[in-house]
Amino acid sequence: MATFGRGICIITGASKGFGRALAHEMSHSLEPGSVLLLVARSGTLLQDLKEELHSFSENQQLIVHCIAVDLSTREGVNETVRMVKQEAVNEIDHVLLINNAGSLGEISGFENFTDLEMVNSFMSFNVSSALALTAGVLQAFPCRAGLRWNVVNVSSIFALKALPSWVLYCTAKAARKMMFSVLAEEEPNVKVLSYSPGPMDTDMQEDILRLTGVSHCLLPCQESAVKLVKLLHNNDYPSGKHLDFFEV
Repeated sequence: MATFGRGICIITGASKGFGRALAHEMSHSLEPGSVLLLVARSGTLLQDLKEELHSFSENQQLIVHCIAVDLSTREGVNETVRMVKQEAVNEIDHVLLINNAGSLGEISGFENFTDLEMVNSFMSFNVSSALALTAGVLQAFPCRAGLRWNVVNVSSIFALKALPSWVLYCTAKAARKMMFSVLAEEEPNVKVLSYSPGPMDTDMQEDILRLTGVSHCLLPCQESAVKLVKLLHNNDYPSGKHLDFFEV
């Protein structure tokens, strides 16, 4: 089975849904001595996931750390970067950062978004934190000969397509797509992918159904996670590319 070598993999939004499925998939793709950093708000759910990984994984030498923080805050981002830097002293030949954390935001008409504090709070969590975290991890693992780097931005079709009443979500996803496109242009040694995982069976889809009455044919999170990990293994996409689950 192909692996990512002895690496460090950071997954945000890891406690539930797609992030949790990715943690399971990545645990099978890292060599012994690798580090898996799981980031989310709920320490309880992260600890449950850590126990699952150790019970299901054949890689008993995988080091799993749980980081229970709020990435919408400076303290949350700084604590995550601090934990990453602690692992930078170890022999690592592959860095994988999967920016999965995000939220739906309020679904409402454009003219209703007059609360600057609310808008800024949403953008802080969905855009600014991903920028600050990625920058911090890049500083912790500067590019060098023999070090492979992958950054994944978990995106959406709505990074490319406007949808009425979804101004917060569409704006954040579009901003993140451009942000990581800039990274791809700036850092030729960092392979960047924006991946739209498709409509999955997650809490967010339950919220969408409750708020809009619109339901979709939902994918199991694991199915999309398997496809993303395969894309990363194959490594044959141009850096900065935006790919949708249904395109690959």
